[in-house]
Amino acid sequence: MIIVFIDGLIEPINPGGIATYAFIIYNNGLKIFEKYGVIGIGPSMSNNLAEYYALYEALNFLMENELNNEKILVKSDSQLLINQMKGFWKARGGLYYSIYMKVLELLIHFPRIEFIWIPREENFEADLLSRKAYEEYIENKSHERSGL
Repeated sequence: MIIVFIDGLIEPINPGGIATYAFIIYNNGLKIFEKYGVIGIGPSMSNNLAEYYALYEALNFLMENELNNEKILVKSDSQLLINQMKGFWKARGGLYYSIYMKVLELLIHFPRIEFIWIPREENFEADLLSRKAYEEYIENKSHERSGL
């Protein structure tokens, strides 16, 4: 079974800050891949967009590695994302809507996927990576300004 932990972050303000994402993929208890990075900065960025971006990137990885037909559990601490993916809540727009639609297009290729909400404490590894992306971005910008 494949378990995917996803997380999105926006700092220092939401919306409008620096948006980052992370995901970690386990196959039968072994970590097979992790990725994190910066999505963007500014008024078009939000925490929901960051969460969906993490999911989108994870799904792309699974597709590219032909793992989409496996039993997959996606775990996230985003109630919005989980409830929308389960069909409990509707998506009516917002900064994340275009990536939400891309995720729906990808999900057609995942016949055995399930979404589970987890408390933030249980998502610490993905949370740590999304925060690492933010901190690395800030550190790099600081070095650019100082000329180092």
